[in-house]
Amino acid sequence: MDFETARDRLIDRLRERGVVERDATTAALRAVPRHEFVPSEGRETAYRDRPLPIGGGQTISAPHMVGMMTDLLAPDPGERVLEIGTGCGYHAAVTAEIVGDDNLFSVEYDPKLAADARDRLGDLGYDVSIRVGDGHEGWVERAPFDAAYLTCAPPEIPDPLVEQLRPGGTLVGPVGRSRQRLVRLRRRADGGVERETHGDVRFVPMRRDD
Repeated sequence: MDFETARDRLIDRLRERGVVERDATTAALRAVPRHEFVPSEGRETAYRDRPLPIGGGQTISAPHMVGMMTDLLAPDPGERVLEIGTGCGYHAAVTAEIVGDDNLFSVEYDPKLAADARDRLGDLGYDVSIRVGDGHEGWVERAPFDAAYLTCAPPEIPDPLVEQLRPGGTLVGPVGRSRQRLVRLRRRADGGVERETHGDVRFVPMRRDD
């Protein structure tokens, strides 16, 4: 299978539909080999626009969702970004393509997923910091962040994630249990937040320590 051609056709369709609008997001999606982030038995379907299982009850998000979230987050080169839910590392790679080396910090609950993603990202040349932990707590030692995003859904956005944003920082992620909405928060200088919703979504639940 010609993965590069399949990838280009997929991204072209996302642009034509208006799902992805920013040039930086488009370039990042074109650059990241999504087939390297799915199990070998699923590689032939890597460039279909849908989520795929990666083991452990987790999934790799559909490309349109990664593109949409990246557009909403709108990170710039050199900005420090916090990711909650490394998973297989695909979304991290897309973000790292934009912000550059040593600017993405990712928290993964599952130790095996974290180890596999660390190896995979390293092999592909991405310099991403990954730690195992409860994403509800963020990564306070590396804060403040210019932006943050979640690849799993909590009932509500955890306060520590907002507190670890610099004033003016943006957070994007799914919120809810039976019904999930994609939200974007901006932290104001006074510590308050501005909140927008961007439609219904479906993500795996965010796990936490008891």
